[in-house]
Amino acid sequence: MLHESVFRTTDLPVDARFEAWVERMGSTHAPMRLTSDRAADYRGHQRVIGLGDVTVWPATFDQLVFHRTPKLVRQSDPESYHLSLLLKGEGAADWGRQQAAYRTHDFHINSSSQSWEVHTGSDPVTVVGVEVPRALVAVPGHRADQVLGSLMSGREGIGALLAQFLRQLVADTSAYQPSDAPRLGTVVADLVTALFAHTMDAGPLVPQETRGRTLTLEAKTFIRRHLGDPDLTPEGVAAAHHISRSYLYRLFQAEGLTVASYIRDQRLEHARRDLADPRLRALPIHVVAARRGFPRAAEFTRAFRTAYGVPPSEVRAQSLVEGQGA
Repeated sequence: MLHESVFRTTDLPVDARFEAWVERMGSTHAPMRLTSDRAADYRGHQRVIGLGDVTVWPATFDQLVFHRTPKLVRQSDPESYHLSLLLKGEGAADWGRQQAAYRTHDFHINSSSQSWEVHTGSDPVTVVGVEVPRALVAVPGHRADQVLGSLMSGREGIGALLAQFLRQLVADTSAYQPSDAPRLGTVVADLVTALFAHTMDAGPLVPQETRGRTLTLEAKTFIRRHLGDPDLTPEGVAAAHHISRSYLYRLFQAEGLTVASYIRDQRLEHARRDLADPRLRALPIHVVAARRGFPRAAEFTRAFRTAYGVPPSEVRAQSLVEGQGA
């Protein structure tokens, strides 16, 4: 499980809650002046997940105004970029020369090296915050700062890829080992770099290694979304991403994988989850197999037994026993 710390204002006396939240926000990103209509009894909940030099922090909190003043910038600058993926509520930001309003699944982006003011709506907001050192965003600083104030959607393109990664990460950190943290931080930094570069149309400035890792992640996401297509092939994956099959092979080889084995393993793992899901107990095994890209039941059974050491029927039976016990 990844290391994370949890903070809830409701664990504190009412009169200490807002001051503690101000301190928490200042240590998470950078010192700020915070005000709120709910300061008398402030409600906020935050988890901080360390990924090496990158920090991810899902949070839900009451109405708030963040103000990073020029004086605070001069006094303390951790030289980082901050991104917030808005999952619930609304917000707006003001950099003096530029303003932006945000809907759910938009990214808000700012820099600790600049002054700004951010307002959330009257209702509580839920966000996934990300802190990335400027040095890890592999785009020249004077160009990267141009994205501040840009509207970046988490619903499509690279923004959707980053949003999906963040939501999956914060949903359950028990699937990862502490040693995974720096590698996960690298993935986040690469996706942030790709998002910045895409927004300012500076793709050629992104290092080849970063582009390769981002493209690999995009290919894996495409594969998982199309597992039910029995005609899913490495050739189709390469064509969907406008790259050659040989280049796709090299991307996966860099991670010790082959494209075909990744497709097969993902199909088997998703089928295993379906068979273990008590909500799908009425679905025949051959239908589960077909939904995950195995149109021939005998082929599925052989592959499943080879991968897991037991036939699919045994996994289904065990899930039924566990369901009855529950």
